[in-house]
Amino acid sequence: MNEELKDRSQEGEAPSTNGGGSEDMLARLAAENAELKDRALRALAEIENTRRRAEREREDQRQYAVTSFARDMLTIADSFQRALDSLPPEARASLTPQAKAVIDGVEATERQLMSTLERHGVKRIDTAGARFDPHLHQAIAEVPGEGRPPGTIVTVVQAGYVIADRLLRPAMVTVAARDASHANDTTPGGKVDTKA
Repeated sequence: MNEELKDRSQEGEAPSTNGGGSEDMLARLAAENAELKDRALRALAEIENTRRRAEREREDQRQYAVTSFARDMLTIADSFQRALDSLPPEARASLTPQAKAVIDGVEATERQLMSTLERHGVKRIDTAGARFDPHLHQAIAEVPGEGRPPGTIVTVVQAGYVIADRLLRPAMVTVAARDASHANDTTPGGKVDTKA
C-alpha cells in the first residue's frame, strides 16, 4: 500500500486523505487476491488432472503393452489347437507309445502357452452355449439351429480372446438361424439379428 502511495506521489497525484481511496485500494487488492487464489486453485486442479491422466496412461500401458505380441502368439495357440483337434480320440488310442508321448508334449506346450498368456491378462472368450454378441464374436455364417434359439452360437471356428477388459481378437462363430420351431419370431427378412 505504501508503494502505491509513493507511485501516486511521484506521478503527481496527491495521496487521498479521506478513507475513500483506501477502500478502493482494498477492494482492488481483495479482487486481485481472489483472482490469484482462483488461478492457484485452477493450476493445482490441472496438475492433479495431469497426474491422474499420466497414472491412467501408465496403467493402460502396463496392461496393454503385450497386445501385439499376444496377438502374434494367438496364431501359435491356434496351430497347437488345430494339431490336437486333427487327431480323433479313436486314432489316438491306436498310437505307439512314442507317438502318444509327442501328443502329450504338444498338449503340455499348449497348456503352458495358454497359462503364460493368462498370466499377462489374455483370456479366452467363453462361448459355450452363449448368444451372439457383436462386441465379442464375429459371425461367419448362419446354420440350422437344430433346436437352439436363433442367435445362439452353434460352433466356434476360431477362439476369441480379450486382454484385460479389451477385445484382442473376436471369436469367429457360426450362429443358429431361425428354423420352423421359431417361425413366430419376427425380424425383417427372417434373419437372425446378429447386431443384438
